[in-house]
Amino acid sequence: MPNETPGRDHTADPAPALLSITEAAELLRAPVATLRYWRHLGTGPTSFRLGRRVLYRRDDLHAWIDARRDHRTPPAP
Repeated sequence: MPNETPGRDHTADPAPALLSITEAAELLRAPVATLRYWRHLGTGPTSFRLGRRVLYRRDDLHAWIDARRDHRTPPAP
């Protein structure tokens, strides 16, 4: 019998809900150094520390992207 947790939905999204800074940078298509700089400035997506690791919630990254899209400047006339 395979090692499966009873009651766990194995058909759910296989992507992890928590991303490392490297994974977040890949999702945003930005250098890791940029995410570190944004974190320093407090302007980037919401992140938190869990022990020594900096993590990002996938939903927070998508919300941050959507907020940037909503605040874009109109095209020049």
